[in-house]
Amino acid sequence: MSTNAPSPGNDSEDRVRHFIRQIIDEHLDNGTWDHVATRFPPEPNGYLHLGHAKSICLNFGLGQEYNGTCNLRFDDTNPVKEDVEYVESIKEDVRWLGFDWGERQFFASDYFEKIYQYAVKLIEMGKAYVDSQTAEQIRETRGTLTAPGTHSPYRERSVEENLDLFTRMRAGEFKDGEHVLRAKIDMAHPNVVLRDPALFRIRHATHHRTGDAWCIYPMYDFAHCLSDAIEGITHSVCTLEFENNRALYDWVLDTLGIAPRPRQYEFARLNLTGTVLSKRKLIQLVQEGHVSGWDDPRMPTLSGIRRRGYTPEALRDFCERIGVAKADSTVDFALLEHCLREDLNSRAPRVLGVINPLKVVIENYPEGQVDEFEMPYSPEDEAAGTRTVPFSRELWIERDDFMEDPPKKFFRLGPGREVRLRFAYYVTCTEVIKDESGEIVELRCTYDPETKGGWSKDGRKVKGTMHWVSVPHALPAEVRLYDKLFTKDNPMEVEEGQDFTANLNPESLKSVQAYVEPSLATAEPGFICQFERLGYFCVDTRDSAPGKPVFNRTVTLRDSWARIQRQMQK
Repeated sequence: MSTNAPSPGNDSEDRVRHFIRQIIDEHLDNGTWDHVATRFPPEPNGYLHLGHAKSICLNFGLGQEYNGTCNLRFDDTNPVKEDVEYVESIKEDVRWLGFDWGERQFFASDYFEKIYQYAVKLIEMGKAYVDSQTAEQIRETRGTLTAPGTHSPYRERSVEENLDLFTRMRAGEFKDGEHVLRAKIDMAHPNVVLRDPALFRIRHATHHRTGDAWCIYPMYDFAHCLSDAIEGITHSVCTLEFENNRALYDWVLDTLGIAPRPRQYEFARLNLTGTVLSKRKLIQLVQEGHVSGWDDPRMPTLSGIRRRGYTPEALRDFCERIGVAKADSTVDFALLEHCLREDLNSRAPRVLGVINPLKVVIENYPEGQVDEFEMPYSPEDEAAGTRTVPFSRELWIERDDFMEDPPKKFFRLGPGREVRLRFAYYVTCTEVIKDESGEIVELRCTYDPETKGGWSKDGRKVKGTMHWVSVPHALPAEVRLYDKLFTKDNPMEVEEGQDFTANLNPESLKSVQAYVEPSLATAEPGFICQFERLGYFCVDTRDSAPGKPVFNRTVTLRDSWARIQRQMQK
């Protein structure tokens, strides 16, 4: 596994590193183009994922950088799999990432009539024919990478017969699969894509925009290049799996004599450790119930990571750092988390929350007394303001902050040990209360009233500082602790007879009863904060309700990418 993760540089450094920018610069310098027009062309048959984010940032970013345009175009040529739901989700995701297409929203279905007429022109030129073989027969005669294909028995139909059949295909006279329109290129071509590829197929299905107006639909490769040309795209930037298809892209436009015409350029798609970025596999996760839906916070969909609390700024930073390359590589997911931590560290307010609660009773603290401590929302930004947090005789602390028999380097609470309660007082554990099974259920402590604010007037120091929440003031909350969805860096590594779901992590979601400070009672869905010492959390946008908040753990405070970088530097 290789990791492609250069640090972001200034614009001039990016231009040297970024081969697509080099191409555009050359075209503008030599007069090939006097402007830049790109497009982001998703098929509306699913929700966008992190891999799409790279393409969104690249295409819209190029349009912005060169004062050009970037179209949002939906390549909706397959009515069986596409839906308005996906169209709307894609638009929401692109906007969330910070990009706006203005009036430049298009659909391939806008051009169905034009694409049909282009197909008619190819037939008239003797460059396309109606094939009446079955799909299986066509596959069998296509040949292999080492052996040429064989001609269809229908390849030499006359122009008149082909035009008649194609017209009748459009009129709905034939069943699905009964005929297909193919380009007439070369059945012995070393690029299998050019062995008489299909251009149109019959599909009696209702389209989400055109309804039942059409029963034949163009194939993606035929519609895509023509849509680019119709829209005046200059640089058609796509991922590396379309490299072989570029020959067909060029053949269609050159054969039809379209000029000036766009050129296709391919870049390496995003591969991330510990996840899958295949729409087909993500659909399987949803349909088989391995996740709660497309926006499950464990999913690598943009709607999923948005619900989990990821920010568009962090994702754009990540896409800039990984760069644009010609060769496939795999990026450590830890880098994305690192970008997120850097962003949230500067913006997320600090609050108190306890996710594994253990009760503490301060025996010498007056019953009924409540102190109030003013705490900053950010240690680095005074403008973030402060809030008042109540303190009482009974507190919740993290169970992990106490050990009955602590080792030497454990600097938190233990029998007879003194620690600092953040912004409050020094306390000392005097007694451990257990239930019948031996589980610790409560701690008894004493406090030093001369340490108000968390500092000793006599100068004595303690090494441990702990967060806390006042029991009578605490807001109960459900906290969902998310972990990696898969147990392996490469989820596709499975034993024979298994599929990638065998590597699903059974511990990827743990829901716990937690307590948070009362200031969070008014936190809106989507609100992101740091639970001090625990991590970053987000109010869930689907399941949270007034008085019954649900927090998703966005990311822990521990930065594994920073550790990786330190190890690489040694």
